[in-house]
Amino acid sequence: MSGLDLTGLSTRPAQVWGGLRLVPLVRERPIADLRLHRRVYGAELGVVDTAPRAGYVSYVPHGFVADWTADGSPAAAYGTALASEAEPAVRESAAVRRHQRLARREGSNRLRFLPLHLAVEGYLALHFGGPTVLWEEWSQRAVRAGLSPRAEEAYLGAQVRGLADALRVFEIHPGQCGVLLYVADALAAAFVVPHPADYRALHPTLVHDLFGELVHHCATLMLPVPDFRAAIPGPGIRSMADLRAAVDGQERAWREFHDSTMAAGLLTAEYRTRAVYRMGPFTLGRFLPEFRPGEENHIGETITDREGRIAYLKTFRLSEAQVRRGHLLDVLAGHDWHLGRAATALGTGVAQLGLRLESAGFGSLLRQDVLDGYRARARHGR
Repeated sequence: MSGLDLTGLSTRPAQVWGGLRLVPLVRERPIADLRLHRRVYGAELGVVDTAPRAGYVSYVPHGFVADWTADGSPAAAYGTALASEAEPAVRESAAVRRHQRLARREGSNRLRFLPLHLAVEGYLALHFGGPTVLWEEWSQRAVRAGLSPRAEEAYLGAQVRGLADALRVFEIHPGQCGVLLYVADALAAAFVVPHPADYRALHPTLVHDLFGELVHHCATLMLPVPDFRAAIPGPGIRSMADLRAAVDGQERAWREFHDSTMAAGLLTAEYRTRAVYRMGPFTLGRFLPEFRPGEENHIGETITDREGRIAYLKTFRLSEAQVRRGHLLDVLAGHDWHLGRAATALGTGVAQLGLRLESAGFGSLLRQDVLDGYRARARHGR
């Protein structure tokens, strides 16, 4: 378990557009030996082979290509393609593009990966094999196929009301390498890149990202959020130096409030990380949370340096239903898929746990006669 190390990144004053709040992240020193650029695929359905007889299917509008150097010398990002403005973000019918793996090496110092899909696939693959012990309650399908097929719902950024306009009018700060996006002051996503030039090129891609149910719900029902404005008292300001010190104090107070309060759910959590690909001095990986029901939970992907500091970050906030599904699977796997022991750990009965599995979409893992028995016991209050 580890946290997210955002050393070298600092927040700047937020900008507000309706119910959206965008908080810039600025690097003290840009990372010059790792660069990212976008490879446009268009509005196509993507099919990715992740394992023998297993695949990942999603809307994949673009990929990211990472270029790096092994000796620390500057790297250049090139090959960026721009989509036509006349082309809609989503077509009624779309072609299908087949990708070879979520992350694929292209040459000695280049890697193509599918941003955010790397993280989502990690969540979908959680305990994907199903029961590891053949207890009598599990169905033959659970034993043969596990959790296949497994599906989750997400929303395109273009469906988040106001996001396209916010990105269009958003002022990009000098040295900006990332942004934290809040919807109705709920942290929706974090996006960090190595270099300011990369951010300027990739800033508009947020409208093509995936967002969770909570974000879409908040965007649909949200009211405008208040803007946090600096208040500098007149008394005591006698010179430009006094004014500069007061401004610095206001910016420092904002950073401390933001990092300790608004972004605490992301920055103070512990994550299970898994390395996906070694890229010279960098590592591409993804992470899963501890699945704490009733709390803020994020999945995501990173590129880190040798010290574990983040050069690239992209996150996806899970809905409460997705958190409960992850929590149930973790508890079952932690108790060798024994329903009785898992129910005790959850403080509930076996029948109630069985019905919770059904409501979470995992009812097919249980034998039909066992599930019918759980329903009968629930009807009789047992």
